[in-house]
Amino acid sequence: MSTFKIQPIENLSGVDIDPLLEESKEEGFHFLERLKLDYIQGTNTFNKPGEWLYGVFNEKEELIAIAGLNIDPFTNDKTIGRLRRFYVSRDVRRKGVGGFMLKEIITAAKSYYSILVLYTDTTQAGAFYLKFGFICENKYPNSTHFLKL
Repeated sequence: MSTFKIQPIENLSGVDIDPLLEESKEEGFHFLERLKLDYIQGTNTFNKPGEWLYGVFNEKEELIAIAGLNIDPFTNDKTIGRLRRFYVSRDVRRKGVGGFMLKEIITAAKSYYSILVLYTDTTQAGAFYLKFGFICENKYPNSTHFLKL
């Protein structure tokens, strides 16, 4: 298995997200386009307390996975965090990269939130989150899964 490292992305403009974005579009996912557009427009830069944008980089410093953590924008409850824009390159799926990133995000979220929510519309992603203790229930607005922290 190749080596990789996770780190917060403090400035998405300084990261080459385009290869990952193009791959995600080929798979029919457009949420990384939204991530980039929101970031450029300043509508979501993951810079409030308790918010981060994480990247996983390979040994060549190429972005191979990305995910964000926000205060949940669909509720007024600031103790609810939302996992957003979670994508792992197909070349490194099932090699521990996604789990590594998700564990890091959960650990960070525990310092700020009591609940972590997310929305997914794929069975494969839903099964992935269940492995990490998420419950499949739309108990919170615009979510399919939640985790008590």
